[in-house]
Amino acid sequence: MTKSLSVAIGGFGAIGMAVARKLDEGIEGLHLACVSARDREAAAFRMQNFRKPVPVIAASELAVHGDVVVECAPAAIFTEIAEPALEAGRIFIPLSIGQLLEHADYEDLARRYGGRIIVPTGALLGLDAVRAAAEGTIESVTMVTRKPPGGLVGAPYLEQQGISLEGLTKPLKIFDGTAREGARGFPANVNVAAALSLAGIGPERTRLEIWADPTVTRNTHVIKVEADSTRFEMKIEGVPSEENPRTGKLTPLSVIATLRGLTAPLRIGA
Repeated sequence: MTKSLSVAIGGFGAIGMAVARKLDEGIEGLHLACVSARDREAAAFRMQNFRKPVPVIAASELAVHGDVVVECAPAAIFTEIAEPALEAGRIFIPLSIGQLLEHADYEDLARRYGGRIIVPTGALLGLDAVRAAAEGTIESVTMVTRKPPGGLVGAPYLEQQGISLEGLTKPLKIFDGTAREGARGFPANVNVAAALSLAGIGPERTRLEIWADPTVTRNTHVIKVEADSTRFEMKIEGVPSEENPRTGKLTPLSVIATLRGLTAPLRIGA
């Protein structure tokens, strides 16, 4: 019988809770080992209605208990979860993808200790196609993101530039730059752009526009890729999460699909 992989989840908000519940319901070859949360008492209370409640522990201890460590926490504690996981040789599944751009050494860390970093596709359509095109030559990758203003409030870039979205009545382009700059300025909003850049031509050459758009109700991404092997354009409209409008409902489902792919006898795509 194949050994069941233990899964430790860093962060017990909208995403972490959804992933934990699915594991609690049962996924073949996987089981929930523990979670971490900023408010451990509140997390323990929410854990009471699980079929098999698990401990709520410190983020730095997740790698002790999980063969797989899923990070869906605030970017501020990314390293607290990532580094112990990689140094323990775990499978590390991050959602704060923009943080990977700030820690290019993590790939070497994973290689040194036998760990793996697996980035879920999240809200990005066609990531496999981008990865395939990157085996040839990609000339350009551009991404235009449109989000309801409420999903962008609090982004560091807006505060640094003194941009207010209050009372916005028409679309406003609030950022135009590289994926790296976008990930720094909007750490909770454009992890999809970071993932796109890692799959393709890198964070410096991947171009990103961000629009605060009161006319849309969904997080919308339009991606254009020009390569020697293909030319394609993709559009995805994600439904924002009620608990956290900065992320979409598809994100936890993407994590669940990634976890399922770790043990499934048949896996389609990444």
